[in-house]
Amino acid sequence: MIERTADGLVPEVALDRTSPVPLYFQVATRLQQLIEDGVMPVGGRLENEVELADRLGVSRPTMRRAIQYLVERGMLVRKRGVGTQIVHPKVRRPVELSSLYDDLAKSGQEPRTEIRAFEVRRAPDHVAEALGIPEGLEVTWFERLRHARGEPLAIMHNAVPVDVLSINQKDLERRGLYELLRAAGRVPRMANQVVGARAATSAEARVLGESRGAPLLTMTRTAWDESGRAVEYGSHIYRASRYSFELTLTS
Repeated sequence: MIERTADGLVPEVALDRTSPVPLYFQVATRLQQLIEDGVMPVGGRLENEVELADRLGVSRPTMRRAIQYLVERGMLVRKRGVGTQIVHPKVRRPVELSSLYDDLAKSGQEPRTEIRAFEVRRAPDHVAEALGIPEGLEVTWFERLRHARGEPLAIMHNAVPVDVLSINQKDLERRGLYELLRAAGRVPRMANQVVGARAATSAEARVLGESRGAPLLTMTRTAWDESGRAVEYGSHIYRASRYSFELTLTS
């Protein structure tokens, strides 16, 4: 087990000076990992930028750029008279066919779900079109507030055709939607997903603990099982200050 460091003290960071990866990015990603692993505790202050650059053997502009990178990602915050403080690390989620609940549970993020709305209703036109079902077909429509590490993270709206899965609120509070689908033999195998961004409304900001106009990440997804049957439609918003999508690109 890796123990936490003293407040502000950064462990040795191994840098590959022969790598084409910029030094600032090597420093930033290593610090990010230390924060996410809890080695550098949330609430602690980063040691002086000048001293840190000297100790890691990098230039001050390189150190400054690495710190700014983490500030922009919401992992550090600069406070006048206080210094650079470590804040809650973002939830980094790979863009793949998985559920937010599963991803949070696997990474030890302590997911908790609050059901804000739940009803069986006729599918709205845009939902029916996405699911490829006749207009007016009944779906179970629900809104959830997903928490991670005790903080609100996402507002999630989902629609599931009633003949695909019988759902109740208690199951949704205790388990993820994809876990319920898998248990019913409706394993999601393919999905169309669109990721975007917009500003938070007053109501959304209030629920998520953000300020009005704060940046939000958006995601809409339709998933199908191996038979080609649409099993769920989702429209979700996430706090950009606490959440990011992660992609691995190859050529």
